[in-house]
Amino acid sequence: MDENLAALARTHGVATWYEDADQRRVEVDRAVVLAILEQLEVDPTGPAARTGLPDTIVVRQGTRYETGSGLLRTEDDTRIAITDRLPADLPLGWHVLETDDREIPLAVTPARMPDVPRAWGWMLQLYAVYSRESWGMGDYGDLASFAKQAHDQGAGVLLVNPVQAIVPTLPVNRSPYSPSSRRFANPLYIKVTDTVEFHRADPAVREQVLALAPGPPAELIDYDVVWAAKLAALELLWPGEIRDLEPGVRDYATFCALAERHGGDWREWPSSLRHPDSPDVAAARRELAPRIAFHAWLQEVCETQLGTARAAARDMSVGIVHDLPVGVDLGGADAWALQDVLAPRVTVGAPPDAFSQQGQDWRLPPWRPDRLAAAGYQPFIEVLRSVLKHGDGIRVDHVAGLWRLWWIPPGEPPSRGTYVHYDSEAMLGILALEAHRHDAVVVGEDLGTVQPHVTRTLHERGMLSSAVLYFQRDYETAGHPFVPIRSWEPASMASISTHDLPTAAGFLEAENVRVRTGLGLVNDQAKEYERVAAERRDLIDFLVKEGVLESPDASEDDILVAMHAVLTRARSALILTSPPDALGDLRQPNLPGTVDEYPNWRIPLSVPVEQLFAHPVVQRVVHALTENANPG
Repeated sequence: MDENLAALARTHGVATWYEDADQRRVEVDRAVVLAILEQLEVDPTGPAARTGLPDTIVVRQGTRYETGSGLLRTEDDTRIAITDRLPADLPLGWHVLETDDREIPLAVTPARMPDVPRAWGWMLQLYAVYSRESWGMGDYGDLASFAKQAHDQGAGVLLVNPVQAIVPTLPVNRSPYSPSSRRFANPLYIKVTDTVEFHRADPAVREQVLALAPGPPAELIDYDVVWAAKLAALELLWPGEIRDLEPGVRDYATFCALAERHGGDWREWPSSLRHPDSPDVAAARRELAPRIAFHAWLQEVCETQLGTARAAARDMSVGIVHDLPVGVDLGGADAWALQDVLAPRVTVGAPPDAFSQQGQDWRLPPWRPDRLAAAGYQPFIEVLRSVLKHGDGIRVDHVAGLWRLWWIPPGEPPSRGTYVHYDSEAMLGILALEAHRHDAVVVGEDLGTVQPHVTRTLHERGMLSSAVLYFQRDYETAGHPFVPIRSWEPASMASISTHDLPTAAGFLEAENVRVRTGLGLVNDQAKEYERVAAERRDLIDFLVKEGVLESPDASEDDILVAMHAVLTRARSALILTSPPDALGDLRQPNLPGTVDEYPNWRIPLSVPVEQLFAHPVVQRVVHALTENANPG
């Protein structure tokens, strides 16, 4: 690759080489670099250097940033003359720098967030946490009920899977990590019988609504049945008001109404409807006004019920932490409404590694870093605020994506991509500022192949990283022994497993090997069983060595409880279990590398929430967690 092209790529954040999972340098094909530059609308023969101030300035409080002369308007409308650099005592917040003929958004962000109070709690797949009153799956009412019961048991935090909007058509996309929108909530989780409109309805209408209710989930959750029933019930209850809507809500609700008429993927709509600012969309808004108002009302209901759930957790030391997925559905509401700040023909994923030799394509469109900065990062801010207004914290899935994402050009396999870099100081600073304003904690999911500076910077900014028991091993020592529990990073959220890994019981019984073997995903069955058996022995030896298990011949229930007890000996700020881990359920929520071959995101808990805390093993797990919640 010639130096001019390499310099141009660096200017626009496009990597011409990277280090793979084994720290080996990999050169990126010139054609891939050119394809990515094309998606960024960069002339490959243009100048490599950029001049002048950036489109948006983000600085840590106390930083003397060089700006040249100008006028600073602070958030409270104070005006400060700037001669060469920003004063170090600027208040936190969003300000405006006037310089030459430009007005540049300026964010002053916290240098460091407050320490997170130590607490234990639960990580929930909400759809799975059903009650006897649920309509086929867990809902916002179940979240409120769980929060109250968990607090009564001594828990201080709940981590909830993404509860962000679906495309309101059938079939329903089941993955919570590929929502239609990250700015709006999921009406699939509405508890119909908790709405004001249900309680105000005539007895005959209430009877009609209750007749639509599906029963409790069977072996698997049927999202289509649940959505069809709730949609019909909510249509009966809708008060029919049509009001002026804030632009973001209007665009989202317009997408929903158009999707019901033209299909769930906007890229397949008539061409005149494929941009929210087109004249035909304006005409459709007038025609579909009642349906648009209905979908806006659903968001009001979601807001109310999410607020009720948060209020149920208000006495917890941390509260409810909501999960933020890395992106959105290519055909969904945000990809339609925000297409001008996205790269809609690109998808993101991961380069080849030992786990996925062909790489991974997550089928999610990335932000364009240039357009995001030019928009003052407002679309990113809207996403953060939509999550933070519902809870007391945010967990950022694939937090390394604030630094860089693996872009896959149109028509290429995931192996033929490259990294595109973002302004991580801006992205992380804005996250810190918004979290500060909502008095929220921040957790970054930094599992897998993540550059060391990502985790180091999280800790410097007062954010938590992730520590999973299965991965806490010394991979530079022969045999890969488990790391002593007291040496775990204090600024971390510790857990036994995650939604993408075997449950505690599934690990002990090699259930994941059995399932993957049955699906043809294991090349050498005997070798895989041998590997997992060795890991089980290592784990049991570790538990005995740490003093939480008396004997390697202990029962499986004793081992499962010990896996929880050992977490409390870590200095991690947050210690989480999950209902499947505490119950001894075998099936993991999601099996990476599968779509329909495995019932991803469809597995309910083995007991309803009313019975969960009375389960004998759950009681032992809770006792182990509460007894050692604050070790010396």
